[in-house]
Amino acid sequence: MHSPIPDYLLEVLDACGTDGGAVADYIPELAAADPDRFGICLATVDGTVYSAGNAETTFTIQSMSKPFAYGVALADQGHEAMAEKIDVEPSGEAFNEISLEPGTGRPKNAMINAGAILTHSLVAGDDGIQRTERLREMFSRCAGRELRIDESAFTSEFDTAHRNLGLAHMMKAVGILDCDPVEAVRGYSRQCSIEVTCRDLAMMAATLANAGVQPTTGEQILSRRSVRQMLSVMMTCGMYDAAGDWMTDVGIPAKSGVSGGVIGALPGQVGIAVFSPRLDSHGSSVRGVETFERLSTDMGMHMMEVAHEGRSALRDAFTTDGPDPVTVYQVQGDLRFTGAETVVRAISEAEHTTGRVVLDLTRAYRLNDVGQRMLLEVARRLGLDGIEVAMVDPDHALHGPHVEASGLEMFDHLDAAIAARADR
Repeated sequence: MHSPIPDYLLEVLDACGTDGGAVADYIPELAAADPDRFGICLATVDGTVYSAGNAETTFTIQSMSKPFAYGVALADQGHEAMAEKIDVEPSGEAFNEISLEPGTGRPKNAMINAGAILTHSLVAGDDGIQRTERLREMFSRCAGRELRIDESAFTSEFDTAHRNLGLAHMMKAVGILDCDPVEAVRGYSRQCSIEVTCRDLAMMAATLANAGVQPTTGEQILSRRSVRQMLSVMMTCGMYDAAGDWMTDVGIPAKSGVSGGVIGALPGQVGIAVFSPRLDSHGSSVRGVETFERLSTDMGMHMMEVAHEGRSALRDAFTTDGPDPVTVYQVQGDLRFTGAETVVRAISEAEHTTGRVVLDLTRAYRLNDVGQRMLLEVARRLGLDGIEVAMVDPDHALHGPHVEASGLEMFDHLDAAIAARADR
């Protein structure tokens, strides 16, 4: 059967084909872009890719590089050191405004140009060339293929980078930028000139949606903590002075670029990339914004859409027949606090008439730290009440030294856990 998703994406392209906006004309290379190009690509966290339109057209990454460079700098410098250099507050101003904190000189966030230039300087490397090469290599790993720098785009961008040079010199003057301002802007301009397609960007965004794990290679490229920080800043600052409208209308952590791209990463679900060169007054793709609004509405992708994961975390609870019955709780899904609380509440409120409880995690594909601690604690308390507890965990959703220290019986199959009671 032919999947309906590509057909739906074509419908979205047809519906969002507005002619408003204009290409970026302050960088000659971008001014020459074909304004009618329009592509979209979705990449799921398991690596499935859907696309429509000009999804394989190449263009430069521009400001969509900012969150990824921020992630590398977080790994190199540490979160605390980065917080001393760059704030995480929305500026409420255009991307190229001078938004520096009085007294410290910190840029408001890493998504505006001042913060992005400073972020680039905090990536480990002897000079701008080394820093850009590290970023290019990391972007390539996220995209799943080798990316290159468009040298003509770099030359065009750096030759017209007067405002960015002014921002860098200003940060040098207040003491927040340590390296040479010209070197920092040159490196940042090269970073923005890395060539990508919608498919590349969708895979990069899917890596963020997948907690830093590249969906097709399985490589943990960014730490979960760094990804949480990156997505948080994207959500509040990624769309510049339109961030409030974006949050209410779309509700997906996102970043735009003046080449006409927009990326979005919906945690645990999908990475999205749209390309169309005509820009609105905020410097974001007109069609890109409209497309994301349509996807969010049609597919329920807004982060603030209320989920009901807690209600479905406990799949079933039953007591086996026979002379030596066992109480079984079957858990399912991605177990975070609300899901774990549902399971814990059901167990704690039950009147157990058997001497053995089995927690079946066969359908629980992931437990975060809170979920694990809650289940282990309820197992411990059942033990204090004189009830034996066993876990069925074939995919090792429970893991780590605290699991081994618990002394729980572990089984790969529910039948084996139930039979173990009968064999006693």
